[in-house]
Amino acid sequence: MTTSSHERFDVYTSITDQIIAAIEAGAEHPQMPWHSQGSIIERPINVASQRAYRGVNTVALWASAYCQEFTHGLWGTYRQWQDRGAQVRKGEKSSVIIFYKDIEPGEQDADASSEDDRGNRRFIARASRVFNVAQVDGYIMPEIDEAADTVTPCERAEQLIAASGATINIGGTSAHYNRRTDCIAMPDRFRFTGTKTSGASESWYSVLLHELTHWSGAEHRLARTFGERFGDDAYAMEEMVAELGAAFLCGDLGITVDPRPDHADYIGHWLRILKGDRKAIFTAASAANKAAEYLLSFGQTEVREAA
Repeated sequence: MTTSSHERFDVYTSITDQIIAAIEAGAEHPQMPWHSQGSIIERPINVASQRAYRGVNTVALWASAYCQEFTHGLWGTYRQWQDRGAQVRKGEKSSVIIFYKDIEPGEQDADASSEDDRGNRRFIARASRVFNVAQVDGYIMPEIDEAADTVTPCERAEQLIAASGATINIGGTSAHYNRRTDCIAMPDRFRFTGTKTSGASESWYSVLLHELTHWSGAEHRLARTFGERFGDDAYAMEEMVAELGAAFLCGDLGITVDPRPDHADYIGHWLRILKGDRKAIFTAASAANKAAEYLLSFGQTEVREAA
């Protein structure tokens, strides 16, 4: 089932509200819904294609799963579940995702845009409604071969970081990326002692991948800027991209996500931006997905060369 953006339903507002609700649901202990607490850390997967959702759809489904306490990241439309002999239970509420359809010649739409990775081709934002595997009956989850992947998550992350060639200086108490010197600063490893939900090494890599996402946005790499559109909120937007980028990478690499120490300090900026601009999360998620794919390409290149 899909919904055209010509109708009253606003897909941008719907997805943004879905994410805001998930963030506010944890207001007593501020954290983002994509920070795992022992359940879902992988990217959400479509049951039909078996491919991971990308960009803002990853964030939207993480948020929806968080609010509804789903423990698995498998999703599909009503028809996709039916095609697999399963049935969405009566009364279950769908979650909204977005896809883009090219505009036909002469077709007009208020939410049409040409700012896409596909160049100047104009497209329309459309909504699709999906259900989690926890909302259907008659679907048997495949057995997981726990011995299939012999590579530990930290080893995979280390390969990616080394292949990137980023200059990383370890020492002191600060974690940041210096755009002027093009260097990443990380605290001493012994300062990462872990939390109730993640170990020291997991905390280390989640923070390092956050800074590496910042590093990817340098002028001679992805040239990521937000000043013209977001003005004084450009810094907060870049932090949003780095937070999402680290979450995407942690999910792709199998690392438990751990919030940065300063996370609670800028969560208020997130909510203010999301409530003030219905498309802000789409911009941030798109940039974060691009950064994650850029960084993952380093690790893939190293694997190909080794082979």
